[in-house]
Amino acid sequence: MRHNALKHQMRSGNPAVNAWVSLDSDHVGEVLSHAGFDSVTVDLQHGMFGLDRAISLLRSVSAGPATPLARCSRNDAAEIGKLLDAGAYGIICPSIDSPEEARAFVASCRYPSQGVRSFGPARGLLYGGQDYVRHADEEILTWAMIESPSGVARAEEIITTPDLDGIYIGPNDLAFALGNPPNGNIGEEVLGIAAELIALAHDAGRFVGIFTRDGGEAQRLLEMGADLVTPGNDVGLLNAAAAERIAQARQ
Repeated sequence: MRHNALKHQMRSGNPAVNAWVSLDSDHVGEVLSHAGFDSVTVDLQHGMFGLDRAISLLRSVSAGPATPLARCSRNDAAEIGKLLDAGAYGIICPSIDSPEEARAFVASCRYPSQGVRSFGPARGLLYGGQDYVRHADEEILTWAMIESPSGVARAEEIITTPDLDGIYIGPNDLAFALGNPPNGNIGEEVLGIAAELIALAHDAGRFVGIFTRDGGEAQRLLEMGADLVTPGNDVGLLNAAAAERIAQARQ
């Protein structure tokens, strides 16, 4: 099976930079995969597309060297299975608030007897290789999103879920839940929680990912110990590049 380069990179102690696709464009997915990112996540929760287009976007991401990931829209075994069958090498699952939800999520990503994933890796065999089924459970990354006070309160139980590879911090929803709507930057309260979650996860041998506003904020989180940072999504990258070019042209 094709190795999960992202997983092996982080296991080696080398943090990763992840891109985030929310635009309904195969070309965007392919461009980002060739842009130097270690991974590219297709966002089915907030992206401007449905499941069929998400599957096509995963195909476009895998045309480049970046590891293809997907964020499912919900903790649903059927949807997660389709994304994995389409070639996703990792799933980020939103709104994990309890160890029970974490266990159900992980089970959706693993074949029996370790889980409940149904057999049918139509594209997984093409992208991953003919021995995909034998090694998929070892290579597929499972990320549980912690983005609520409930999830934070039970973080240690969630983090120690068997076969969970890591947690992915959702700073914006967490800020909303704490009564501090985000204004673009990650606030100090959420940064403090992130530091605690990073320590808990690393003590348990788990990875930590987080969404950030830009490269500067991503660098700060890497310095705090994050293993995977997402410096904004494709829309943010496009807006930032456009603003920069316009400002340069009008100087």
